[in-house]
Amino acid sequence: MQDPFYTKEKRKKSGGMLAADAWLDSSLYEFWQSLGRGYTRFQDFMSLFHVAGWKRLFVELVSDGFSFFAIGCVLMTALALPAFDATASGEFNKAEDYSVVFLDRFGTEIGRRGIRSDDSVALADMPDYLLKATLATEDRRFYEHFGIDVVGTLRAIASNAGGDNSTQGGSSITQQLAKNLFLSSERTLERKIIEAFLAVWLEWHYSKDEILKLYFDKAYMGGGNFGVVAASDYYFGKKVQDISLAEAAMLSGLFKAPTRYAPHVDLAAARGRANLVLSNMVASGFLTEGQVTAARRHPATPIARTADANSPNYFLDWAFEQSKKQIETSQHATNNFVVRTTIDTTLQKYAEEAVVSTVREQGEQYDVTQAAMVVTDTQGAIRAMVGGTDYGKSQFNRAIVSTRQPGSAYKIFVYSEAFEQLGLTPADVITDRPVCIGDWCPQNYGRSYKGSVTLASAFAQSLNTVPVTLSIKTGRDTIAALSHRMGLQADYPVTRSLALGVASVSVMDMTSSYAVLANHGLKTPAYGITRMTTLSGENVFDLDPDAPRERILSETTVANMNSMLRGVVTGGTGRRADVVGVPVVGKSGTTSSYRDAWFCGFTGNYVAAVWFGNDDYHPTNNLTGGTLPAIAWQKFMAYAHTNIDIQPVFGVDFVPEQTVVAETDPALEEEIVQRPPSLTPGAARKLVDLADLLAVTIGAVGAPANQASVEVPVSTQGL
Repeated sequence: MQDPFYTKEKRKKSGGMLAADAWLDSSLYEFWQSLGRGYTRFQDFMSLFHVAGWKRLFVELVSDGFSFFAIGCVLMTALALPAFDATASGEFNKAEDYSVVFLDRFGTEIGRRGIRSDDSVALADMPDYLLKATLATEDRRFYEHFGIDVVGTLRAIASNAGGDNSTQGGSSITQQLAKNLFLSSERTLERKIIEAFLAVWLEWHYSKDEILKLYFDKAYMGGGNFGVVAASDYYFGKKVQDISLAEAAMLSGLFKAPTRYAPHVDLAAARGRANLVLSNMVASGFLTEGQVTAARRHPATPIARTADANSPNYFLDWAFEQSKKQIETSQHATNNFVVRTTIDTTLQKYAEEAVVSTVREQGEQYDVTQAAMVVTDTQGAIRAMVGGTDYGKSQFNRAIVSTRQPGSAYKIFVYSEAFEQLGLTPADVITDRPVCIGDWCPQNYGRSYKGSVTLASAFAQSLNTVPVTLSIKTGRDTIAALSHRMGLQADYPVTRSLALGVASVSVMDMTSSYAVLANHGLKTPAYGITRMTTLSGENVFDLDPDAPRERILSETTVANMNSMLRGVVTGGTGRRADVVGVPVVGKSGTTSSYRDAWFCGFTGNYVAAVWFGNDDYHPTNNLTGGTLPAIAWQKFMAYAHTNIDIQPVFGVDFVPEQTVVAETDPALEEEIVQRPPSLTPGAARKLVDLADLLAVTIGAVGAPANQASVEVPVSTQGL
């Protein structure tokens, strides 16, 4: 028999499960019913937007248009990100080069380097017909559009599709400027999109006149010229303010294809292009046909451009590199600069004549083909630089770039360190005898030894064992350190043979080192730039003539060294360098196998170092520093000391012979002193020959007893 209590509980549980099942079923049913009713209401709502027929076509087009527009905006924004980066700093492209005009020490232009560019002329000062010619050809609606000429672009597309070779392009002036300032010249769709963004950015940040001015200054005009001002000077030899209508039309025709229409490349094409520009001016309403008739009949003719062979090209190359370093440290937006240099064009001609004539006359005998010279005043200002015998054949600057062994010319560092460290004097006696460092035993030139000699005699005869002995006493590291403090810049290993000049040096560095002795022991690095300004006159750099100089050597050491250097010229290996009437001091140098020959020295007026050798390092025919280098050095110094005040050399007991000078007006005398020497070497030689002939004639005829004697300047002898 079943338990009544058990049956009741079972029925209670079964009832609960049925209730839960019923609730779940009803809930699901209600959910789906609600969802169906919601969907129905949504359909009812969406049916309000349902269109049919032609209305549907319109809606679909608008809808797709908005969709593609959104996609295009995203794509354009992605493509324009480089444009945002380009304008983030507001800086323009740096020019590949700078434009630098160089002046000599007296302010006369001597040459240019880099690109030719000039942004100093205001837009208002440019000819009105130049502006109109450019606008008529490049962008007639320039003052109307927002940076992108939509009409012009569509017209260009249609013209290109029809095969018409139109003179008008699709890019506005603003777009062309954007490309010049920020972009490369590649032709891609991406670049055109970026260009459009940049054009709009320019229109937002600059006025129309400012954009046009930038366009005139930054556009490439062929022949290495950037901007209409530089192009006007290059092609026509005129200021842009002075060009004619025909010349303005030719310049305006260069913007689109400067290399194709440059008049010095194809004059016929340039004139044809200029004629089209004139037609554009008439079509645009800027001028009438009658106003351009004269320009058509008398087209522009460019001037002949020839290289200036008289420019100090080796010096200008070096000065340009120095200028770029100075420019890069300055904060100037322009790329156009004017540099005042220290070069003296007359002394430059003297130096070139001395070097080239010596190689030409005796180079074959000694199997030597190249030479270099650097001349400074006693304060380090470069007056002349010769980097080789022919700049047209080789632009390699042997005075700066090339480093060769100086031989015995290096001994000034050895003896100077000995005087400074050991307290020696030129009169002190030392024994010239065999000396060895390890297994290295140097010998003198004649393979003989002098025994007991003074330091002055050992230096004048260029004995080798004596400086090696001194280097052992002072230490070779200290000698090398002194050489760098005096002016040598190239690093070189400190070897046992350092005392004999086994080191790498340049001609300029040797000049700077000897200048320390010429300048009372003060550091005297060679320099060639005294002032730099922009074309508009804004100052960039000024040399401080009163800047303190480091003392390298004591005056006692300088006096001792100079007296010994004088002995080299009067009774040693440098006798060929002597100039009558001038206190000349110097030292010759010859390297092993006769590969390099030097003469370095100075007077009270100038310091100069001369090197002779061959570019391929092959040995010369027994060439020594006391021969051709000393001869070329003497030629220059004889030229350079003509008609100037001869200055004394510190520590050298020498009184220059004086010339008889007629009394003159003090004002006129001051003017003469300030005027640079103007005699060329050839003219100087002719004057000397004429003076000799006059002296012979007077001697034969006999001069009156009361006639005053007039002495020819002794410094011209030996020319």
